[in-house]
Amino acid sequence: MSEEIRGSILRSAEVLQRMAADASCCDTIAAMAEASVAALAAGRKLLLCGNGGSAADAQHWAAELVSRFHYDRPGLPAIALTTDSSILTGIGNDYGYERVFARQVEALGVAGDVLFALSTSGRSANVLAALRAARAKGMVTLGFTGAEGGEMPPLCDLILRVPAGVTPLVQEAHEVAGHIICARIEQRLFPRPE
Repeated sequence: MSEEIRGSILRSAEVLQRMAADASCCDTIAAMAEASVAALAAGRKLLLCGNGGSAADAQHWAAELVSRFHYDRPGLPAIALTTDSSILTGIGNDYGYERVFARQVEALGVAGDVLFALSTSGRSANVLAALRAARAKGMVTLGFTGAEGGEMPPLCDLILRVPAGVTPLVQEAHEVAGHIICARIEQRLFPRPE
């Protein structure tokens, strides 16, 4: 049992090591943080969406930004599009599940806002629809997916393709990337004295 657990930890670590060794992954994470900083500094907001575990990541990252990450500072406007059950079920009922995020982007998004779109496969219909809606509004689109990328790459201004194809490994790497982005946003907008 211990060897099985150790193997799981090592597989996750291997994915993170591949990301760390890939300059394009590191550059993409840095660029995503900078795009978010630029939007927030200009008075814009971040919208975040994903399904299942990726919905939890969207909520988690929004919470880190609205509340705090490493230290106290003013809250930042970040909205997880995965949390309002009345909105989700209303849109799902009236327009279909594929529209649950796109409709919210249409209602809440403005040009210059940022959409964080998470899909481990890159093929989630509702995430793809949200990206299309964000593009139509002139928003910045940031995609988080696995190695294959699915249909997301042409819809994203920046896309992090984790070098893995197993959903839990991709999600674990997304969580690390999200924490890095939250930390960089916090530090760039509200530098803490050294």
